[in-house]
Amino acid sequence: MTTEGSKDKEHGIGHLAMKTPIVSQQEWEAARQKLLVKEKVFTRSRDALAAERRRMPWVAVERKYKFDGPKGKLNLLDLFEGRRQLIVYRAFFEPGVFGWPEHACRGCSLGADQVAHLAHLNVRDTTLVYASRAPQAGIARLKARMGWKMPWYTITDSFDADFGVDQWHGHNVFFRDGDKVFRTYFINSRGDEAMGSTWSYLDITPLGRQETWEDSPEGYPQTPPYKWWNWHDNYEAETSPDPKWIDILTDPEGAAARRRDEEERGCACS
Repeated sequence: MTTEGSKDKEHGIGHLAMKTPIVSQQEWEAARQKLLVKEKVFTRSRDALAAERRRMPWVAVERKYKFDGPKGKLNLLDLFEGRRQLIVYRAFFEPGVFGWPEHACRGCSLGADQVAHLAHLNVRDTTLVYASRAPQAGIARLKARMGWKMPWYTITDSFDADFGVDQWHGHNVFFRDGDKVFRTYFINSRGDEAMGSTWSYLDITPLGRQETWEDSPEGYPQTPPYKWWNWHDNYEAETSPDPKWIDILTDPEGAAARRRDEEERGCACS
């Protein structure tokens, strides 16, 4: 018989033998501020690493790799969908993989569940796709079952072996200059587990987030932060933002300071 106590243990609920200090709100805030110093150092270090990625050398992709898609045969250039940057995640969904044919690899599936809305990547000239060795009929069935929306193609040649993802998952990053394709970056193993947000994807691309605060080589496209952000269904529409938001979009820190000043003066502005 299963008791309530055993259920709690099974689900990790109940008393834990943890010796965590319990402090006042003031002591907690002091500890947070102390740790925040280190967190800001970490953030700046991550920014510096992304800046270094944007200066990585590229290697030309000479072979015309072939894929199967929902509408037929494609090559690597087609996967860009006309954009300049392409991220290809090699997901394991094929005969021999645990879960086949109902499911893809558990880890790859967890990663797929984390993928942000692709409109935010697309507007930054970046396409994200998944690729496996499963046939398209199986991929379509899996996507419908799991509610996944990313383009997902079938590998038909040595693409996975040539780009280090025949035995393990990984993200390969490519850049298109006209009809020429270059491999610019590769991330796998534990680096993969952090992927999924718009920012984590853009940070591994050669152009980055394309915002003015970034340390990028001269001539790289950049626009002010916040200003390009939009609802995912509104990037193609003509936007007329409310005037009260323009200040926030163009100068968020200054806008916050001005709002505080107004509140201190007792301004009733909304």
